[in-house]
Amino acid sequence: MTDRPVEAIVVAAGRGRRLRAPHGKAFVPLLGRPLLAHTLRAVGRCPAVARIIVVVPEDRLADGEGVVQSCDLHRPTAVVAGGDDRQASVAAGLARLGNPDVVVIHDGARPLVRPEVITEVIRAAASSGAASAGLPLRETVKSVRKGAATATVDRKALWIAHTPQAFRPALLREAHERAAADRFRGSDDAVLVERLGHPVRMVEDSPTNVKITVPDDLALAEFYLGGGSMTVRTGIGMDAHRLVPGRPLRLGGVGIAHPLGLAGHSDADVLLHAVMDALLGAAGLGDIGTHFPPGAAAYKDADSGALLARVGAMLADAGWTVAYLDAVVLAEAPLLAPHIPRMRGRIGALLGIDSDAVSIKATTTEGLGAVGRGEGIAAYAVATVSRRR
Repeated sequence: MTDRPVEAIVVAAGRGRRLRAPHGKAFVPLLGRPLLAHTLRAVGRCPAVARIIVVVPEDRLADGEGVVQSCDLHRPTAVVAGGDDRQASVAAGLARLGNPDVVVIHDGARPLVRPEVITEVIRAAASSGAASAGLPLRETVKSVRKGAATATVDRKALWIAHTPQAFRPALLREAHERAAADRFRGSDDAVLVERLGHPVRMVEDSPTNVKITVPDDLALAEFYLGGGSMTVRTGIGMDAHRLVPGRPLRLGGVGIAHPLGLAGHSDADVLLHAVMDALLGAAGLGDIGTHFPPGAAAYKDADSGALLARVGAMLADAGWTVAYLDAVVLAEAPLLAPHIPRMRGRIGALLGIDSDAVSIKATTTEGLGAVGRGEGIAAYAVATVSRRR
């Protein structure tokens, strides 16, 4: 295929804002492991690749090293800091390249790449200098202006470009140098090579080689990787605290103006406590008293929002995805309806899920019991979680 070894650059320095990944797209959980780990294992299954360079955000170098070590790739690897955009990150990888005959560029957000596709792209680049995986368009394509179709485009010459892409290193370096000199930023490496007038040979890819960009892509990747089999579980949680003077009132991670607040060792956010217990119960991970012992000095006046985020991380580490939360708060006062949208948004942000997957209702007990007498507030929550088998 080639005279010298092939090296791969896996670009995984994206911040994943559309995926709502606070720690970087490469590290978002996918079936209980970082997304990057699945991609590296897929690239590592291609026997033609002799060395892998992994490009991650500069502040996640140690985490990148940890992911690489966990993959047991059985080949030399290097982890380097990426740049401000994809093009700069590829350039950082090129700077660490050895002396390969062909270099493969692959997005860390494509964990479903097939080894045989990588091999075919390498083969095409070895003979032509540049190649890219992609999919020919098979559906009708419309040209649209101001929301209206104005023409039907001939799809015969149109492809959707994927990675892997592979190049002769000298050609790719020249393309990057020319782009830098012209201050041109491209969406992939193939377009940089095209600007030199060099054709890029297309290799048909599998439709399953999806790029993880939004949460729905992540769910699709989980489906493909998990073979479509899913475990769904439901858990219930409940909490109640007394109302006392001299304490701030927090519910659902939101501060609420009220003369009384909830008494407790932490901030006593009964809604978040009920949600945490429901999540832990659904995942079979115990309860909040097990993980955050009552009375422990570490949790004195603790922010329950931070504890909920930790619970979310526990579920993700165990491979669980939060599908839906439904909660009800029982309180005579204050009026909670105006605060519910903020509560839903806060809980969604803490768990990395859409606020549409969080339901919160508020009701009274019509004067019955301690809650009805205004002595306290209670909350119940039900959580549904899922995991691919």
